[in-house]
Amino acid sequence: MSAQIARRKAEILLVEDNPGDVNLITEVLADATIEINFYSVEDGVEALAFLRRQDQYKAAVRPDLIILDLNLPRLPGIEVLAEIKQDKKLKLIPVIILSTSHSPEDIHQAYSYHANCYINKPRKISEFSAIAEAVEKFWFKIVQLPLSETDGW
Repeated sequence: MSAQIARRKAEILLVEDNPGDVNLITEVLADATIEINFYSVEDGVEALAFLRRQDQYKAAVRPDLIILDLNLPRLPGIEVLAEIKQDKKLKLIPVIILSTSHSPEDIHQAYSYHANCYINKPRKISEFSAIAEAVEKFWFKIVQLPLSETDGW
């Protein structure tokens, strides 16, 4: 397990507007072998407020990982990704795109804005579980994640 994650719970921000997908992802992540603090927001504007610690998110923690849907209300996921990767305080946070889109243009655009990976939303709960297990193993047991520059980000 990553040394810094071993000392505390993993912090994951999910940016997803579909309550069914939020429940499903929450459920499969609950089976993780590491402890996770899981936060969820339902649109791009809220995501940026959370990450910038604005409004009701003044006490928000810096996520170790962001799971981002592309099709969001108010501010599309691709624009959220662009904002994250242009912000010197946020750009090192890995962003996983989790989308129903199989469009080569969407995939190309996500990687051109420096998404760390692009995963298509599965249709079966067993496939969601396999993805959650792979994400947990890769991002929290294999790779070394960057620490925030200061405790206050």
